[in-house]
Amino acid sequence: MRVATWNVNSVKQRMPRLLPWLDQRRPDVLSLQETKLADDAFDELLGEELSSRGYAYARHGEGQWNGVAILSRVGLDDTLIGIPDVPGFPHPEARAVSATCGGVRVHCVYVPNGRLPDSEHYRYKLDWIAALRKLVVADGPEAAMVCGDMNVAPTDLDVFDPEAYVGQTHVTPLERAALAELQERGLRDVVRERWPIERVFTYWDYRAGMFHQDLGMRIDLVLATDTVADRVRAAWVDRQARKGTKPSDHAPVVVDLDEAPDGDIGPVVPPPSASAGNRSSVKLPQSR
Repeated sequence: MRVATWNVNSVKQRMPRLLPWLDQRRPDVLSLQETKLADDAFDELLGEELSSRGYAYARHGEGQWNGVAILSRVGLDDTLIGIPDVPGFPHPEARAVSATCGGVRVHCVYVPNGRLPDSEHYRYKLDWIAALRKLVVADGPEAAMVCGDMNVAPTDLDVFDPEAYVGQTHVTPLERAALAELQERGLRDVVRERWPIERVFTYWDYRAGMFHQDLGMRIDLVLATDTVADRVRAAWVDRQARKGTKPSDHAPVVVDLDEAPDGDIGPVVPPPSASAGNRSSVKLPQSR
């Protein structure tokens, strides 16, 4: 079973890229974030296209902002929209949907950004991750995955230059501790587990040529329980999907269970278009 996650940063804008990507990579399950469409608009835009490709789907959108969806060709059962008792800002946002696909409980999540440390947005982010942790524990099947844009880089290895992120969100000790506590509930980071020291990013800011210099972050994660993680045969970032015309600023993360149709092809496909080079000379854009 091939499971993928992708923050598409507007499914409407990414339609010319999303559908060909589905036909090329043929994921059995795809977790989408930042769909930015209300549910009816999602159905109208994608319903027939997905049905013709054999996908059932569950979506949770609100229009213009946020939005998540799970597409599945291996079943879509026991769908849950949102997270019980999740904090709002001020109302609960469309940031989570879960379903059982091919015997695996899949949680598709789009964690709040946090904006600035010690802001109300930051505290909301920490509370939101805590609610997600409670859901994962309560949901409790042995076979489970949390897929999505976590908006946290787990370690300094997951950013191009740790000094460039000092004083910013995504890398603070409290955010990393919240993510680590989620993983302590029995979830393994399958990409980093398979590629423990490699340079692997999933997000590159649109500005300053950061993608072509490979100055990015790894914030899109696939976390899996032991029974799923032990089945992983390949785990990689499809960097090709970040290239070309009007891409998302994120690339898909692809995980192959039981067998790897393309082989164990490395952590990043294709490899970065530029080497690390002189990273310290690059000034990081101040907002995402």
